[in-house]
Amino acid sequence: MEWITNPVVIWLIILVVLVVIEIFTLGLTTIWFAGGALVAIAVAALGGPVWLQVLTAVIVSAVLLFFTRPVAVKYFNRDRERTNAESLVGRQAIVTGEINNLQGIGQVAVNGMEWTARTITDGQVIKTGEVVAIRGINGVKLLVEREENL
Repeated sequence: MEWITNPVVIWLIILVVLVVIEIFTLGLTTIWFAGGALVAIAVAALGGPVWLQVLTAVIVSAVLLFFTRPVAVKYFNRDRERTNAESLVGRQAIVTGEINNLQGIGQVAVNGMEWTARTITDGQVIKTGEVVAIRGINGVKLLVEREENL
């Protein structure tokens, strides 16, 4: 049981646990800390004191998290499928019921489905039959503007 007190073995166990967690989550949650543990293994193998091992692990993890996470998240989420509602933003719709924010009314049809709609500019009334562009979503309501405003 002497091996369990060896700092290299302890850091190796930590590294393996972090990598296993990363494999199961696939969400870039612990990989940064695994990098810190890997560097701490090197410090421990070179005979560095425990405080230096921990400090090195924390600093390397923080640096990896801060500098590489934004880039990694960008590339990992590049192929993420947008939800049905998110995919409507930027598309056109036909007004099926006059849109008037003041009265709290308005409906549009897009992809054969009816949606409650509001204009992005208060005070604007859009008549039935006009073409609008979907600019956003607020809850279950589409935020639209006249196609001519584009």
